[in-house]
Amino acid sequence: MKLDELKHELSKYPEADVRFILPNGESIPPHAHVTEVGRIDKRFIDCGGTLRTDSLCRLQTWFADDAEHRLTAGKLAKILTKAVPVLMSDDLEVDVEHEVGFISQFPVESVAATPDAVTFHLTVRHTDCLAKEQCKPVPSSAFDPLTVDFRKPQAASNCCGGKTVCK
Repeated sequence: MKLDELKHELSKYPEADVRFILPNGESIPPHAHVTEVGRIDKRFIDCGGTLRTDSLCRLQTWFADDAEHRLTAGKLAKILTKAVPVLMSDDLEVDVEHEVGFISQFPVESVAATPDAVTFHLTVRHTDCLAKEQCKPVPSSAFDPLTVDFRKPQAASNCCGGKTVCK
C-alpha cells in the first residue's frame, strides 16, 4: 500500500483507534504505538550485476506495560505530517516494523477504516531473484522448505549455471 492511500484511510475517522493485524491473524497489542516513521532507501546490485534502488516508508511499532496507551488515526496522521521532510514523497510503499521475538518488517497489504478502528492488515515479504533471465532458478513450486533437511548438503540449482557462487 502506498503512503498516500494510507493517509486517505487515516483521514476518514481521526478518532478511531489504530490496529495492526499480523500475517498469521494475530494482533499487535492495542496499546502499541508508532515510535518511528522513516524513509528507507536501498541501493544494491542484483545477482545479474544490475544496480537497483528501492525506497519505502517504514512505521516502527512498540509497546510496553502502558496498557492504557492508544494510538488514534488522527495522531498517526499528525506524525506522518511531521515526517514529510524525511519521507519526501507520498508515493512510497509502507511497511510496519514490529518485534515478534525478532525484528521483522511486514508490508501493509490493506487498511480498513471504520468509526471504531483503522485496521492495518500486514502481509509477508518474500525474496526474489531479480535477474531470472540470467539465473533461471528452479521454479518456486518445486521447492518446499518444510520437506528439506537443511543439515544435508543440497544439490546445486541451475542458478548461475550450477556454480557455487554467482559472478
